[in-house]
Amino acid sequence: MRQVSEALVPDARAAELIPLLFDRGIADPAARISGVGSFRRVPLIPGQETAVAALGLEIAAGPAYSAASRPPLERVQEQLPELSAAEMVQLPDKWEAVGGTVILKLVPALSAHGAAIGRAYAAALGAQTVLADMSGISGEFRQPQMQVLYGTPGESVKTENGIRYCFDATQVMFASGNLNERRRMGELDCHGETVVDMFAGIGYFTLPLAKFARPRRVYACEKNPVSYHFLLKNIALNGVGNTVIPVLADNRSLLGRGWADRILMGYVQRTAEFLPIALRLAKPGCVIHFHDTYCVGQQEEQVREVFAAACGNRPFEVLGIREVKSFAPSVSHYVADVSVE
Repeated sequence: MRQVSEALVPDARAAELIPLLFDRGIADPAARISGVGSFRRVPLIPGQETAVAALGLEIAAGPAYSAASRPPLERVQEQLPELSAAEMVQLPDKWEAVGGTVILKLVPALSAHGAAIGRAYAAALGAQTVLADMSGISGEFRQPQMQVLYGTPGESVKTENGIRYCFDATQVMFASGNLNERRRMGELDCHGETVVDMFAGIGYFTLPLAKFARPRRVYACEKNPVSYHFLLKNIALNGVGNTVIPVLADNRSLLGRGWADRILMGYVQRTAEFLPIALRLAKPGCVIHFHDTYCVGQQEEQVREVFAAACGNRPFEVLGIREVKSFAPSVSHYVADVSVE
């Protein structure tokens, strides 16, 4: 493989020196920066070795990569010559692909270049639509705040662990960080059980559980009409119409007492408000999968406090607590499996 000269930039000075190398026309903007040990290896434009030495940096030889082998982000960067070096390093190096739609997180400083950035990612990733997640989710229905950078938004299908999820990313959220928990729902043994999903959404947990865990029936409750629309589509798409009963309602309107073998509570931050409804529906021995956010290291103590307050004299047992994903500094999203008697 052909060799090129590379500047060895210490990690501690990378934020300072790499933009400088690009601004001075020393670094090759079409080549790939790699990391080895405590250094970044920055490929140089031929003939710039003296300028690098003047900055006190060591020079090494490294492989020259072909355009076809370069990561997508590099192909994005070469299509955006109007961006400064400082802006270039703020381009997102991660994205979510949902069918033909790509979802990015853009820093506010790049919003003025939104259309050009959308076109560049569409070309590099072969996407029909590129969206920018502007501020996460908000409101009672946890609606995403998306800006269209390129193309026309619409329905996409995401396939994950044998389940197909149809949704419009501009209308409903899809939490990719919950991947392991969605997989775990399909790995449970729910043979013959009656299950209630109190916050079904588009079927995040309902679908893998219904398709693979062998329940007798799953009541999937969702009050957002848009999410419910996609829930119905996904029930049909995954062939679980004989198992899942969709319910368009607030879960507080669910009737009866003591008829659920298992209850899914896939919500966060206000989940404890709905625990009395879950306890009313729960049979003796019912397992509740209770999601919420807690300070790291305090999750078990806080889960026990929540259940003790809601259960009163009713015995319960915490079977296990798993971290789903990081939520904020020193705060994580957890799911507690709790059996109530």
